[in-house]
Amino acid sequence: MNRKERIEKFREIAKERILIFDGAWGTMIQDYGFIEDDFRNDKFADHPCDLKGNNDILSISRPEALKEIARAYMEAGADIILTNTFSATEISQADYECEPHVHEINLNAAKINREAADKMTEETPDKPRFVAGSIGPTNKTLSLSPDVNKPEYREISFDYLKDVYKAQARALAEGEVDFFVVETIFDTLNAKAAIAAIMELEEETGDHIPTVLSGTITDKSGRTLSGQTVEAFWHSIRHVKPLMVGLNCALGAEDMEPFLADLSRAADCLVHAYPNAGLPNEMGEYDESPEAMSEQLGRWAKRGLINAIGGCCGTTPDHIRAIAEAVGGHSTRSLPEKEVAMRLSGLEPFTAAA
Repeated sequence: MNRKERIEKFREIAKERILIFDGAWGTMIQDYGFIEDDFRNDKFADHPCDLKGNNDILSISRPEALKEIARAYMEAGADIILTNTFSATEISQADYECEPHVHEINLNAAKINREAADKMTEETPDKPRFVAGSIGPTNKTLSLSPDVNKPEYREISFDYLKDVYKAQARALAEGEVDFFVVETIFDTLNAKAAIAAIMELEEETGDHIPTVLSGTITDKSGRTLSGQTVEAFWHSIRHVKPLMVGLNCALGAEDMEPFLADLSRAADCLVHAYPNAGLPNEMGEYDESPEAMSEQLGRWAKRGLINAIGGCCGTTPDHIRAIAEAVGGHSTRSLPEKEVAMRLSGLEPFTAAA
């Protein structure tokens, strides 16, 4: 199947059942216990600074490990596997002086998942697998100043961030991802830069690749870091007509549920979520068991809140297997019919009466 056929198939399946995302790639990579030499391999033997911790570079230096992780998640029941490219932008890779390798990192990661997904689809043609190109938030924000004494100051410009995202999206597209996932969105303006980049890329290439948007609620206030409520966030990005919109990271399932319910009521497209395995403990680790987490997500499915579900920080193939079993007996969320209205947003949503 080509990309267009795969997306048509994806939409068909989404009408029939809840789709399953994979879990945390960082958690799985950490279990390998890689040392500096593993991150370097021969390719980066003479690299000028340490590379340990740069998980994205592993698509070049340790591709076999990423193939194993992709396979493990699909065997656990995942329909959708995200590329290991969360920090694969020029901005994020600057921390490791790896800016020249951004294209190769993204292209390799996409090819690794494409090959793994296609092989799994051949083995189980009744359950096709899909590849999502992960586009993370970067460590710089357009909405907030890093200097409390200069609230007007920004470290980067919108146009620069857009170009950075376009370079990443271009490489992921060349690697044949099925759709982009702009994930862990804490700043809606950053997300708009990614959206603009994807739209520009489509104009240049004539190749339409659907977009999935995934916001992050930073705490129990129910707002993103840049201050928006869930519904205001949706109003800000609904013009993109995303394939899916949802929430990921920051919160465990218990704390995320009310905000996911708000999004499920507001959005007239598919809704997804992939929460953390609970909240981090004092050591920064995630302790929620597959059984406990899947019980909560099974409740979401029973309530009709989701069309796709998976796991973020701390989750493993065991979590995904348990989640897939927990939601398997429930119907997928029905898309609400929304009346035509002018919907605006600042920090709060505003809907003008018809």
